[in-house]
Amino acid sequence: MASEAYQFEFEIKASPKVLYPYLSTASGLQQWFADKVTVKNATQFNLIWDNESHLANLVSSKLNKFVKFEFDGGGDSKRILDMSLNVSEVSNTTYLQIIDSASKFKSDEDAEELWEFLTEKLKEIVGS
Repeated sequence: MASEAYQFEFEIKASPKVLYPYLSTASGLQQWFADKVTVKNATQFNLIWDNESHLANLVSSKLNKFVKFEFDGGGDSKRILDMSLNVSEVSNTTYLQIIDSASKFKSDEDAEELWEFLTEKLKEIVGS
């Protein structure tokens, strides 16, 4: 059974070069995304929320463009978190696009509320 994917897009007034380390490194993710993040090896991250450990493999990335994590959890469905940085050619505005099939929410509103909260934290950090 495939898990539901949530997709969001947020405008962030910072360049992809500034934002990318917050998406791709343990120290960056820990500042806005998880309570604690450690790196097991070059591609495996241990993300901790509410004292619960969640292992994620960095399965794909491109400098200043995107990161894609696959979370361990068994079962047939893949639990993916994809975060992409897109710049509008017209307005030169950076957008953070989130595709989240790793999280389980009670409602679409819960998903949206969490991602809005997290991206607001990120915006504060980068001064957006």
